[in-house]
This record gives sequence, structure tokens and C-alpha cells, in this order.
Amino acid sequence: MSKIYTKTGDKGSTSLADGTRISKTHPWIEAYGTIDELNAYLALFLASSEEPFLQNIQHQLFIVGGMLATPADKWPQIFPDVNLETSISCIEQEIDRLSVQLKPLKNFIILGGAPPIALLHVCRTVCRRSERRIAGIAESDERYFLLLQFVNRLADYFFVLARFYHKKMNIDETYYKSTK
Repeated sequence: MSKIYTKTGDKGSTSLADGTRISKTHPWIEAYGTIDELNAYLALFLASSEEPFLQNIQHQLFIVGGMLATPADKWPQIFPDVNLETSISCIEQEIDRLSVQLKPLKNFIILGGAPPIALLHVCRTVCRRSERRIAGIAESDERYFLLLQFVNRLADYFFVLARFYHKKMNIDETYYKSTK
């Protein structure tokens, strides 16, 4: 029987996919750890909601996490068939499909309404955090820009899907009212 613990990370380092050891505080680890967190929240949402598109997104998040756990110069060998442009386009099409069913947004939305809607906003905010982590990496390596675009578009999708769930569940959106 293989043990789950290796003790190799006990002093604060971990291995990338190619075996390179780096600190657990490295921006790559922060980025793919946040993608993993997003996928866990997405699993929680999917445990009570049927959304086939999001099941596909879970697989894509594993790929994105894998890319973040791999030095970019090794992507062509390890991820030869990954086409993030196509994934981004699919997310945009899904955003457009849902958006035409929604009223135009004129004010900020107060988050909530029901647990699935709130959970979609948790997914959106964790996705935005992953975007910030990847943006930090992309500042010094432009090969990460497609990963950045992917998570940016995905966060937009979670926002639109949360709005769609308001409609689907027949729950009015609550809008922010300025105190001015």
C-alpha cells in the first residue's frame, strides 16, 4: 500500500510537475492552489445543481492547475492538445447564451438570494483571486496571459450564471442603493 504522506513538504517546499522543488509560498503554488480551491467550491455547487457546462469546466480547471504546476517551457510537451483559445470562446458563448435571457444590469447586485446563488458568487470571487495570482506571474512571463484570460472569462461566467439562477429559481435580485 502506498502512503499518502511523503514528508517531503515538511519544511515548506513542494515539487512542481517536473520534479523541481520550490517554496510553498511561490506564486505558482498560490495560483494553482487557488484554482484547486475554486474547483472544490465548484464541486460543492455541482453536488446540488445540474450544470453539464460546469462539469466540463472542472476538467479544464485541472488542466489550468496542471499548467500552473509545470514550468511554461514544458507546456508544449505535456499539454500539446490544450487549446485555451477554444475554451475561452466556449465560455464566451455560454455567457452570451445566458445573458440574452437576463434583464440588463443597471446597478450593483447585493449578493445572495439562495445557497446556490451565493455559492456561485463564492466561485466567482475565488476565480477572481486566482486571476490576481496569475496576473502576478504573467507580468514577467507573457505565456501566462491565456491562463489569465481563461480565469477572467470564467469569473464573468460565474457572475452571469448567478444572475441566471436568480431567474431560474424565481428569486428577485437585490440591488445596491446608494445612501447619497
